[in-house]
Amino acid sequence: MSRGRDHFFAIVNPAAGGGRCGKRAESVLAELRAHGLTMEVVWTRGPGDATAQTRAAYREGYRSFLIVGGDGTTFEVLNGVFPEAEGGPERPRLALLPLGTGNSFLRDFLIMGEADAAPTTRIHSGEAEEALRRVQEAMRYGRTRACDVLRLVHRDGVLYFLNLLSVGFPADVAAVTNRWFKSFGEVGYLLGVFACLMRLKRRAFPVRVEDAPEMDARRCLFLTFSNSKFTGGRMLIAPQADPCDGLIEYVRWGPIGRIGLLRNLPGLFDGSHIAHPLCERQAVRRIEFSLEGPVPVMVDGEVLRLQCERLEVLPAAVEVLI
Repeated sequence: MSRGRDHFFAIVNPAAGGGRCGKRAESVLAELRAHGLTMEVVWTRGPGDATAQTRAAYREGYRSFLIVGGDGTTFEVLNGVFPEAEGGPERPRLALLPLGTGNSFLRDFLIMGEADAAPTTRIHSGEAEEALRRVQEAMRYGRTRACDVLRLVHRDGVLYFLNLLSVGFPADVAAVTNRWFKSFGEVGYLLGVFACLMRLKRRAFPVRVEDAPEMDARRCLFLTFSNSKFTGGRMLIAPQADPCDGLIEYVRWGPIGRIGLLRNLPGLFDGSHIAHPLCERQAVRRIEFSLEGPVPVMVDGEVLRLQCERLEVLPAAVEVLI
């Protein structure tokens, strides 16, 4: 059964943002209803539930999804919509209300402002209120942006994501933060950074970029494959990424030492790290991996152990209301 484009399926993750999402969601949804939004609302009960609920809704004919949570909730919803939406006649629409911990992906759109506004990395403290206002206006005026989706093929299946995938240091930080410091929000991510500095690892993750003649198996601090600029909230790890350009922003930082990383740590938050002599970046369409086995991978805030095989971009695969 086909649903109208203005009939939304809303997925609320009450655990997002250390439980803050659950406390605020009712008032946010009430305000949206007051502005005329029609929706069916479901509340997730645990990990994986958003994916299952979204997949069922997509098969029922929903094509517009309101995500009330953070990056992890968006990741689950996207993997409920895809792969069925891939190559379909109608792009799914996503409206994102940032009531989670990181909310990294949405920051790309909040700092853009209108299309002709000058970008800025400053984001005021009322992010959720600003995003709510943007979503209301976007629905009122039909304002959307076509956005790319990244597709990872790994040994055991396929994953889709909007923000970034990383191996090495960011994955280590995300794992430590999720285990020990998640309830502290962005401060917790910073605590995770300093915890991982104490046991810094430099490893090889062999990859072939585009049509390079051979795998790059040099040791590195990290590799990131980004669709958007931010991770961990405000860490500007791929400052030249554009979620609408049909490309993957690939950033590689070589085997920098502990003292060198500590000195250059502020650069990860303002994007200046890409000027470091050990840092490289490229905008590409395809990456191949040659990993001997599963490794820790951070994908849109979720830490998984995967044996990655291939990464590709699906240009303009979704519409974001913002």
